[in-house]
Amino acid sequence: MANCAVYCADIGSIARGHFAWCGRVPSRRRGASERVSGRDIGALVEAVATHLRSGQPAALGFECPLFVPIPPDSESLGRARMGESSRSWSAAAGAAALATGLVQVVWVLREIRRSAGASSVFLDWPKFKRSGQGLFLWEAFVSGEAKRDSHVADAKAGLRAFEKAVKESSPDSAVTLPVDTQAYSLLGAAVIRAGWSSDVKLLSEPCLVFKADDGRSARAV
Repeated sequence: MANCAVYCADIGSIARGHFAWCGRVPSRRRGASERVSGRDIGALVEAVATHLRSGQPAALGFECPLFVPIPPDSESLGRARMGESSRSWSAAAGAAALATGLVQVVWVLREIRRSAGASSVFLDWPKFKRSGQGLFLWEAFVSGEAKRDSHVADAKAGLRAFEKAVKESSPDSAVTLPVDTQAYSLLGAAVIRAGWSSDVKLLSEPCLVFKADDGRSARAV
């Protein structure tokens, strides 16, 4: 989607200056785009809302776990999602990002809706592409050797992961669940809590996860 504005937020403590974001937005020149970034959560809200108010589609990712597994057996509770490897959502860094993201994601979505008004929200990329409007939500996975040297750089790495994945007509998620495991969607809960939807099916719908390459691979490109 050439006219889609894409943003990624690196979730982190606002008080300590650990929150940051990066975006790619279409420029006035045909077929061109430009990068934008910042550390102000309110500026991210206004940037995304501006696109939606003008009828332009936007995609927004958050670098924190946005759905967690509910396995059939108790022994698997808290285990990593498929694709996380040793960087489990329930381990120290993942759990901290999840807890911080619980409130930041809801706040961002609530404020975007307040500023932009009612708009469609999507967790399904093909449906979003067919619609050509609204807000697509996704999870960025930037962990381990993929971590960069700043929070803005981490957001940029997540953005690049998104751009690489969606070149496919139906992109695969880098993190999934076994067929016998249900999802508890923290993102779905945030969408409902922020007033974008009342569909409780969102609570069990996992979102797409795009995983950043390690920093060495990114520098070699």
